Amino acid sequence: MLLNKRIPFFYIFNKVKVELIFVLLIGLLVYFVTNKLGSFLPVMPLTIPAFIGTAISILLSFQLNQSYERWWEARRLWGSIVNNSRSLVLQLQAFIDEGNETVIKKIAYRQIGWCYVLGQTLRGQNPTDNIESFLSADELNVTKLHTNKPLAILQFHALDISKLKEGNQLDRLSHIQIDETLVRLCDAMGGTERIKSTVFPVTYRIFLHLMIYLFVITLAISLKDVIIYFELPLLVVISAAFLLLEKTATYMQDPFNNQPTDTPVTAIARNIEINIRQLLRETEVPEPQKPSDFYLL
Repeated sequence: MLLNKRIPFFYIFNKVKVELIFVLLIGLLVYFVTNKLGSFLPVMPLTIPAFIGTAISILLSFQLNQSYERWWEARRLWGSIVNNSRSLVLQLQAFIDEGNETVIKKIAYRQIGWCYVLGQTLRGQNPTDNIESFLSADELNVTKLHTNKPLAILQFHALDISKLKEGNQLDRLSHIQIDETLVRLCDAMGGTERIKSTVFPVTYRIFLHLMIYLFVITLAISLKDVIIYFELPLLVVISAAFLLLEKTATYMQDPFNNQPTDTPVTAIARNIEINIRQLLRETEVPEPQKPSDFYLL
């Protein structure tokens, strides 16, 4: 997640440097063609590139809106994971009879591991990295055999809660309330998986890029009487604005791609770990995730 800090210029430039090279080449090509064949080419009024630019603006507006909705939904889902993770531990402490502190701690630690596993799964990383301290060896081995590893961990939760109910350590109403919390966690997990697996149409991006390059060509022809030293920088600056907005929308489309614009799932999981450890009255808790320069992962 980008922070409210100054973003380095080279980070921004690197996102569109290839496209800007294409713009420069197009500008140079159009300049030499119009110089050689200027008498045979019709006059290109500025209204034509202006019309194409307006169309690009509308298309970009739609893409940005849809991309932000995906990013915001991902953040809301992880917000619900934070709330339900806290609620799960609070419910365990409030509803389960005394003498079951070991079981409560086991489930609480497992919930911390679930948050890390879900975040790593969404980012395409190894889901079971660095979770040995949160799951038992047997649970970890079983989890590794599952395709959906976060779901396997939720199953361990459900089995432990069921055992507590069968052992009369948890009344029926409390069992239902804890089960509803597990259902909400499963729903949030499914929502994040849906965002990850639903790809924004690639053809839309290709079409938008073609429109931007068409805009550059028509604008270059319209400015054929302008000195090339002024024309090329003008083409680059105007096209850079469109290209940067398009790149921003593209990155926001996938909020779990391990990019600076991501939903900060690692930082959120770390905060959940801190909260749960403190609910267990532990004094040694980790530090919050530190930002990497201008963003937080």
